[in-house]
Parts: sequence; structure tokens; C-alpha cells
Amino acid sequence: MKTSHPWRVGMGDMQILPGARHRPPMKRPMWIIVLISLVTVFLICAYMYPPQSSAACYIFSSKGCEISYWLPPAPAREYTDEELASHVVIKDILNRPPIQSQNSKLAFMFLTRGSLPFEKLWDKFFHGHEGKFSVYVHSSKEQPVHVSSYFVDRDIRSDQVIWGKISMVDAERRLLANALQDIDNQHFVLLSDSCVPLHNFDYIYDYLMHTNISYVDCFQDPGPHGNGRYSEHMLPEIEKKDFRKGAQWFSMKRQHAVIAMADNLYYSKFRDYCKPALEGRNCIADEHYLPTFFHMIDPGGVANWSVTHVDWSERKWHPKSYRAQDITEELLKNITSIDVSVHVTSDEKREVQKWPCLWNGVKRPCYLFARKFYPEALDNLLHHFSNYTAN
Repeated sequence: MKTSHPWRVGMGDMQILPGARHRPPMKRPMWIIVLISLVTVFLICAYMYPPQSSAACYIFSSKGCEISYWLPPAPAREYTDEELASHVVIKDILNRPPIQSQNSKLAFMFLTRGSLPFEKLWDKFFHGHEGKFSVYVHSSKEQPVHVSSYFVDRDIRSDQVIWGKISMVDAERRLLANALQDIDNQHFVLLSDSCVPLHNFDYIYDYLMHTNISYVDCFQDPGPHGNGRYSEHMLPEIEKKDFRKGAQWFSMKRQHAVIAMADNLYYSKFRDYCKPALEGRNCIADEHYLPTFFHMIDPGGVANWSVTHVDWSERKWHPKSYRAQDITEELLKNITSIDVSVHVTSDEKREVQKWPCLWNGVKRPCYLFARKFYPEALDNLLHHFSNYTAN
């Protein structure tokens, strides 16, 4: 007489087997086989669908007994008094309609050590557009000598700037404070003494005046030159997950410029805990303060890329620099045609992060300015200016 193999017996089999049928004696009791099968199925289910009971996590969880793992996400933490006050001010500024001006201007803010080597180029750029721009010069080492009338008497009170320290952010805020005094200034561009324009004035004016976002470079870098610079002393206001990195060369609308000037809470955290040689790491304040600040207070209001092109492909402490022989129309056209923003993380993975440059939802070239150019490149830039800035 044929009999079914004992290991094929399951719950379904037990329901259809005749209760009165006689079976020959087996080597092991059937109830043990059934019990083992049930326990196996139960353990598999428990692994795939973890229990919600904290008591059961000791037995079934592959993650150990972490009570928070089984519970719903913790509610948002309670703000400190300083945070609450800061958020009220920021929210109020963001919700106010932009100031209407009959003569909207771009504020060009130059952060330099002394004289501007490309004043003649900027003079050519500004010519014929009087009344549509303002110029501000912050010179940190020596009094600049100006060769363009657009720069004469445009120097502001300056102070010493040390690379990597909060004094760089202080200089940016000093420029903003001076530029904000002119109610007609509606967009604010931070430039260095090695920056040059990539387009003509009308193109740049329309690009910045007709957008409702700021161009603040901002990305997440899990490596040593990104989140590796974070200090837990920034808690509770700034958490590591919100720490961001980006180039300092920004372009921002008036509302964001006012907010940046109004902030003291987050600024003080970077002043005190983002500096060279702190806790065995070199934190560069101007690379992290504004990217982190705007990521936290208005992430949808910034583009996450800068309108100033910088070439970091050489992977050195400073970006690639262009000498006179490097200046060709082809080079400048190539830079102005870039329409994808690229960042590379500093960890071992060297992850390449790319996203299209969108202007009011339309893909357009990313860059309006570029750096880093040696002073010797001036003549060649002047020679090619009309061609590479033609639109």
C-alpha cells in the first residue's frame, strides 16, 4: 500500500486525511514534525514582518532590541527660545511680498585683496547700462587703485580676511549690509577679484531679475571635506543631516539677503564651531554657513548651484586657474554652454552628483560668471569679449 512521505504533511494535509484511517507506526511522532514546521514558518514570518512589541524584539529582531525601531517616528523636537524667535523673523520676511522698485538694480559685490585686475573688462561690461547696477568693493589688504569710473568711490569699510575663517563670512555680510541700504538693489552677486562675466549685461540682468530664487551652491557631501567637518557642538540647532557644502560665490534675491543679515543664531554656531584645526578637522565657514542655513530655512528657494563657474577637476585645494595662453574663444564658449551642475563627494566613493540647471523650470546654461583667471589674461579676455558674450 502506498503511503505519502511524512515530510509532505502540512496543515492542509491534516485537514483532508481521514480521521479513522489506520497508519503504520512511524519512526518519529507526527506531532513533532508538525510542531517544527509551525515554528519554522513562525520564525520566517517574524523575521519578514517584525513584531511591534518591544518585549519580542529580544527574540525576533535581527537589529537587536532597539525600542525606537519599533515605535513611530519621534515627534519633532521642541525649538529653543532662540530658534523660535529666529524662525518667526525668517518666516515673516519670506511671506512678505518683494519690495517694488521703479528702478531695480543688480548689486555687484567684489570681495578682493586690493586692486581689481579686471576693472577694464568690467568697465566694458557695465558701459551703457548706467542706472541698472551698483558696485561695492571690499578690499581686505590694501587700498585699491581704480581705473574705471564705475568703481571710483565704491569702496566700503573693509577688514582683514583670513582664508578658512569666519572673517570671510563677515566680509560677505559687510558687503550685503552696504548694498541693502539702496532700496533699488533687488539682486546681490558676490564676486572675487579673479571673476569675469560670461555674458553681456542685458542677458545677466534679465536672468537674475526675472527669477524668484537665489543661486546658492548647496549639496550633501558625506566625506571628510563635507560632513566630516561637522561638530556636534552645533546641536541642537544644526543637526549633521542638515549640514551642507557649497562654493561661497552666491547670487541672491533681496529677501534672502535680508534674512542672511538678520541671522545671528546659526551664524554664531559657525563662528564658534567651524574653523581650521578645531577638534582635529579643518572646517571652512564660507563653504558651509550659507549652504546649511538656506537648506534649513528655505530649501525650495535656492537653486543648489552657483552661477559662477569654478573648475575643481584638478582636485587640489584651489581651483584650476587660467593664464593668458589658456584664453580662447573655444574655452569661453565651452564654459558658457554647460547646462548641468556637477558635484563630487570627498569620500572614497567619489560619487558624482548631477542635476540640470533650471531657470524658471526651463533648462538653460548654468553660468553667468567664471573664475579663476590670472591678471595676465586681461588683454585676451578684452579681445574675445564681444564674441563670447554675444547671445
